[in-house]
Amino acid sequence: MTHGRESWYDEEAGPVVRPYALTRGRTSSDRYELNMITLILAAKPGTASMAPEYAEILRLCRKPLSVAEVAANVDLPLAVLKVLAGDLIDQGYLVYRTPQQQNDKDVNTLQAVLDGIHKL
Repeated sequence: MTHGRESWYDEEAGPVVRPYALTRGRTSSDRYELNMITLILAAKPGTASMAPEYAEILRLCRKPLSVAEVAANVDLPLAVLKVLAGDLIDQGYLVYRTPQQQNDKDVNTLQAVLDGIHKL
């Protein structure tokens, strides 16, 4: 990098933008319960003035994808993706569905099935 005008581009790595810059310093999105298996889906298309990360998320979410799948496809840490997805949900661009928590009855039934399989 040069001292006077630093370049934010590395030939091998591509553009270098720190995750906290993408989230404007926010480290979590507590507004929504987004976990790795939460499904997100674009509710409406993005705009031309939208940041490229937001546009890419919306492009991928034309079909329902888990938060983890989207994070992997846009090559962002999961925490960063959750913050960006929260922004898009706030603005009405994304909708989400978090899987229902299993209750103890479901876990007991699954354990009984597993025990039965082991006895075979």
